[in-house]
Amino acid sequence: MLYHSTRRDNTNFTGSQAILTGLAPDGGLFVPSSIPKIDYTKLLNTDYYTLGAEILSLYLPEFSNNELNSFFKKAYSIDKFQDDILRLTNTGKNEYTLELWHGPTAAFKDFALVLLPYIVQESKKLNDIKTDTVILVATSGDTGKAALEGYKDIEGIEIAVFYPDNGTSEIQRLQMCTQEGNNVKVFALNGNFDDVQTSIKQAFLSSELKDHLSKRNKVLSSANSINWGRLLPQIVYYFYAYITLVNRNNITLGDTIDFCVPSGNFGDILAGYYAKEMGLPIGTLICASNANNILTDFLQTGVYNTNREFYKTISPSMDILVSSNLERLLYSFTQDSTMVEAYYKSLAESKSFSIPAEYLHDIQKTFFAGYANDIAVLDMIKQKYTKENYLCDPHTATAYCVLEQYKEKNGSSKPCVVLSTASPYKFSPDVLKALGNKVPENEFESIKILEEFTGTHAPDSITSLHNKPVRFSTVVEPSNIIQTIKEIFSV
Repeated sequence: MLYHSTRRDNTNFTGSQAILTGLAPDGGLFVPSSIPKIDYTKLLNTDYYTLGAEILSLYLPEFSNNELNSFFKKAYSIDKFQDDILRLTNTGKNEYTLELWHGPTAAFKDFALVLLPYIVQESKKLNDIKTDTVILVATSGDTGKAALEGYKDIEGIEIAVFYPDNGTSEIQRLQMCTQEGNNVKVFALNGNFDDVQTSIKQAFLSSELKDHLSKRNKVLSSANSINWGRLLPQIVYYFYAYITLVNRNNITLGDTIDFCVPSGNFGDILAGYYAKEMGLPIGTLICASNANNILTDFLQTGVYNTNREFYKTISPSMDILVSSNLERLLYSFTQDSTMVEAYYKSLAESKSFSIPAEYLHDIQKTFFAGYANDIAVLDMIKQKYTKENYLCDPHTATAYCVLEQYKEKNGSSKPCVVLSTASPYKFSPDVLKALGNKVPENEFESIKILEEFTGTHAPDSITSLHNKPVRFSTVVEPSNIIQTIKEIFSV
């Protein structure tokens, strides 16, 4: 299995090389030369580790199945994922919620970022790379902490995370700024997530920075979902959800089901698209956005336009206007790197592009899109708790809102799995507000009140933040990010 850029399909990288490189040299994203098929009917009695190894081995033939199985067992061990690795809960008529936040940082990003360090380390061995690896991360909240936790104190790897100043929840900020580890750095950036993401991409393309690091025996890589290694582990839980529904007799083997995914950078839902292309019986992938509804507009009209107001919402991980992984979807449907490159050149120069009607029509056969503002999301959090006794965070509530829109428009009664991407305790003030409670100024008081009111418990990884010292508080300007990276990796 070889990989090439979405903007230059005449280049060939192995899977390990693509993962180590992160962003393709031409600024595009790596995609596989083909999507492998798998007989999901033979996976019904497999555990999560075996399932993951079976799927990833199709994309990473350099790694043995036994080796990948070992990585999965180490990554999703009991000390990292308490109780179940993930939970599938019935939350409505023909509606199931896949909780992806029972890992070390209480967010779905853990699924990729506990596994990726093992793959990166082995990839370096396969390619006889002796240099240190510098991981650069742009985060809208959850990726940063998950990457820091995954890579902390790993020999030969240094990591720097950049997040939008005042653009995350307080718990998300504290998770990053109190991070332990001798090889980690965290910075706030003066701007929104798109500013952070653009700055990091510019850093990857900077020959000045590459030369600086090369002289110090260091090379760049990424832990963002621009890295193919981030998407691969996410494909696994789509198969897991389907197999679990079959094993529980909620559906019959061969039934088609839908998935509803809260979407910001489009990586999580794209993993579902790859699962569908591999042969999993997925009907519609429902893309749920918040007030920053650029994906909704694109999937409805074929026009991608970033020249619009940016909103700070109660679902900050989705406060994104430039959804990087959409580029992979566009390549998948057009199979034309020249066309994709032209789209993104237009986006850089005029802040917009549009795709031909025939491609939009094909995309709409698989994708439905909708959005919900903060008022609707708060109301949905309350509805889910009062009607279903189910407590959810704002991102998951956004998905429930859009699922209702989908059902109303299409009259669908098909089983649907909603991906729950974060613990409600990462956003306790907003969840408390939604439930009609007075919100205290102190975040940890909010957590305590929410626990008492609902009879649920916050993850230990969140409550333990209360006593941790803040290690990182520097705010940098976007124009100074390359100089900042050079300074922190100057030795």
